[in-house]
Parts: sequence; structure tokens; C-alpha cells
Amino acid sequence: MTNWTDEAAWAGTRRPMRSATGLDPAAYVDDEFYVVEQQRVFGQAWVCIGIADEAVAGRLLVRQVGSKSVLITRNETGDLRGFINSCRHRGTELAGADCDVAGTISCPYHRWGYSLDGALKATPFFDQVPRDDFDKADFGLLPVRVDTWGVLLFACLSDNTPPLLDWLGDLPDRMAGYRLDCWTTVHQESLDIYANWKLITENFQEYYHLTWVHQELAKVSRVADHYRYQGDGMYCGQTTTPVSGNERDEWLALPEAPGLDASDSVSGRFIAIFPNVILSVLPNHVWMMRLDPIAPGVTRETCTMLLPAGLQDGDAGDFDLQDDLIAATRRFWVEVNNEDIDIVQRGQRGLARGGVPAGPLAPRFEEPLHRFHNMLAYCMTNEGLGALQIPIGDQPGDTWGAGNNPAPAAIDR
Repeated sequence: MTNWTDEAAWAGTRRPMRSATGLDPAAYVDDEFYVVEQQRVFGQAWVCIGIADEAVAGRLLVRQVGSKSVLITRNETGDLRGFINSCRHRGTELAGADCDVAGTISCPYHRWGYSLDGALKATPFFDQVPRDDFDKADFGLLPVRVDTWGVLLFACLSDNTPPLLDWLGDLPDRMAGYRLDCWTTVHQESLDIYANWKLITENFQEYYHLTWVHQELAKVSRVADHYRYQGDGMYCGQTTTPVSGNERDEWLALPEAPGLDASDSVSGRFIAIFPNVILSVLPNHVWMMRLDPIAPGVTRETCTMLLPAGLQDGDAGDFDLQDDLIAATRRFWVEVNNEDIDIVQRGQRGLARGGVPAGPLAPRFEEPLHRFHNMLAYCMTNEGLGALQIPIGDQPGDTWGAGNNPAPAAIDR
């Protein structure tokens, strides 16, 4: 049996790009790998758990992070808080799904009550026979680290992992011009995909498959227009410059966000933040996918469409026309996603039923996968991430055959 916490298990991944291989098929299908991955990756990383605007005062969010169920609240002053979803009395689950709360989180079993800051407030009848050693201050909800960046909400189960801004590296600066913290959700849907979560994000990270799997998308996001978009940070990125419409112009139909610079206004940014969130950022909308592993071969994908500040309030003009444009944009992404779902599920079946040894990666197209695989390997082989080595970004000349972007991002000039 392979010891996935041993560096020896990752020999092919650790080689330089030109000689590296993909992951062992067991990484996608093996129950033991999945268990270790839940502990070492999702139990230590900054995991995306939703959209930042979901966490509002009076709303209790329930999310799964690794093996733990987590509660997210905002207190009376708007401060974000995270807690383990378990009563400090006898461990009962406090909430099974997102719900509204009126200032108190109540246990359904014995009605112990907690403030939105997690402090224990109520213990009905508990003092009828007083205990000598009981102090409510010692039994608040167990805290979990939570934070936001742009439109995204994150949680981290480990106290040793560096802060979220360290995890993200240069990404907040790289994408500052979009002002993503002001964007608002206009559509959200979830579906279960019968493929490992890594196959889904890997598929997003490479455009090797574009010509054959996405024949319509390839007309407006041409292989020749893809360039590097990776700086320091726990993410993989690429950009399409320029984005175009041609026969399929749905993704450009909405008005663009105000104030974009000469590069952001003509580009599509495609970012996979390790481990589980995928962002397609266009000048006029964001299509985001959050990946929650359910089993080695099952992933729950939550798709969210967001618009820049103001556009969701009718600034784009006629409301009926705007609704039509939003619907057309959503259909565009659903069609593309359906094509991806088909191919990653075929990939899962091939890995489960065939399990051939890992093959070589294509340097021209799959360097982001090599970067992603090494992030995975680092987490799997380290019991703690306190000394995390943030991957460096592309260095001058590191185009790996992608050519020179005609409108590079300001941070890359």
C-alpha cells in the first residue's frame, strides 16, 4: 500500500516540468488517498466555502470543510466568525443547513444557546444542581478561521497555516482593477459530477483539450490567444487576450465593469485557487465554480454568476433586456460546463476501470497542472503548513511556448 505522506510517492510529480508525469491514478479513485487528502489538504488549506455576500447578518451558513462541519456567522457589528458545528454540551449538530438566526444559535437537543460570537449564553436548568467547576466562558463554540477576498469566502481548519493573503500571494494585487469585492450574485446552482474534484480543476487549468471538446468556445477563446497569468501564490492562472465574440458573443453581451484598464477590459482571466475554487473573470461578469469533494469519484460543483457593482440594479438599461442578457450568458457557461462534465466523467471512468500508469505532461499546455500537482504533493507530505513554501510566479521568458501577450496585465509589464 502506498504511503501518500511520503515524498517517495510523488517522485514523478517532483521532477522538472519537461520530465514530470501526471498523478498516479489512485489519486483519483483510491479511498485511502481520499482520506489522507481530506486531512492534509482540505484539513489544512484555505478552502473556498462560498460567496462573500452569502455571509450576512442574521444568516447562519453551514459548510463542510474536510471532515468537519463549520458554521459561519456575522455578529451584530458585521464581524465574520466561524465555528465547529457542534454543541459544547454533548456535541450535537447545531444546524443542518443554512438558516436565519435572530441573534442566538440554539442547540436543538437541550437548548444551549450561543451568541453570534460563539459565546455560551444559555444552559437551561443546568444550574439546578450546581457544578463546582463550570464556567460558561470555558464552553463557547470552537472557533474556525474564516476570511474573505473579493467575492470569495474561505475557511481554514488549521491554526498553523499562513493567513489567507499570504496564501493568495500576488493575486489580490494582480486582480485589484476588477474591484471584485463589489460584485454581486445573480445566479447560483449546484450539481453532482461523477468525477474526482482534481479532474475538474485540472480540466479548467489546461486548454490542450479546447479544440476538440469545446468547438464553439474555441471560436471565441482561441488557443492562440491564451497566455501565462501566474504570479507568486497558491493558484494557477491563464488569460485569453483578447476575448472575442465572432459567432458566439453571449459572454460579451453585458456591459463591462467601469474603470478597467487597457488589459483587463479586453481579457478573460481564468484562475484556479488551490484547492477548490475556479474563477472565470470577464470584463462584464464572473463565472465561479466551487468544488466540494463528496467521495473519490463524486464532486458537488456549485456554479455562481456575478455582475459588477451597479449592473444588477438596472444600470445596464432596460430590465427585461438585462435579464435576457444574463440568461444568455448563463446558458453559454452551462453549455461549456456540460461539455466539461462529459469529458471529466469519462476521465474518471478510464482511471477507475483502466488505471494505466501516469503519463507525461505537455509542457506547452499543462505546466499549470504541474504547478497544481506540486501544491498537492506539498500538502500531502506535510503534517502542518506553518512553513508553507508559496510557489513563485512565472519568471521573464517563462512562456512555455505561449508567446508574448499583446496586452499584458500591469503587474506583468
